[in-house]
Amino acid sequence: MKNMPIEAGKMIKIGILSLQGGVEEHFKTIEKIEKTLPVKIKKVEQLHNVDGLIIPGGESTTLMKLIKLYGFEENIVKFAKEKPVWGTCAGLILSSRKYLNLIDIDIQRNAFGRQSASFVKTDFIPKISESRIEMVFIRAPIVINITDKVEVLKKINNKIVAAESKNVLVTSFHPELTDQLDVHKYFVEKVKLIKHREVS
Repeated sequence: MKNMPIEAGKMIKIGILSLQGGVEEHFKTIEKIEKTLPVKIKKVEQLHNVDGLIIPGGESTTLMKLIKLYGFEENIVKFAKEKPVWGTCAGLILSSRKYLNLIDIDIQRNAFGRQSASFVKTDFIPKISESRIEMVFIRAPIVINITDKVEVLKKINNKIVAAESKNVLVTSFHPELTDQLDVHKYFVEKVKLIKHREVS
């Protein structure tokens, strides 16, 4: 029926691209969210069976090579036109214009320094949660050169560290490395909203 919520008991399936990087951390976090099922995506055909996709942090150059090697490139681009994608850290880099072009942004790598300059910042991201969010930055990129198609969700030291467009969310930081569920829940709600539009 139109204008009805997702049926009670219906599981939302969140794929996690499982070629390299912080897969397990995202998997364990998604497991904690009610009526949400994490799925490790290792083959292109698995994309047909999930409602949203997380591209995790890791080593962006290696991850992009594996995406091309296993035929994910065009398929992720197609997926992002229909369903939500969330890129964290390296996933943010790969979502930018230079790589998969899922969201209308450029990036600056290692914007806060190298690994030794990693840090944690706790602050509000109003659109995501009413609670303070713990943000873990490790060799973090930032978002630059956005267009009006992109909404800035958070800045740190006047640097964009979280943004989104219609179907794509990107974060410089690693919510999966904390005990908080806020950002993952926000992404799941984004997935539910688009899934609801599909079935309405």
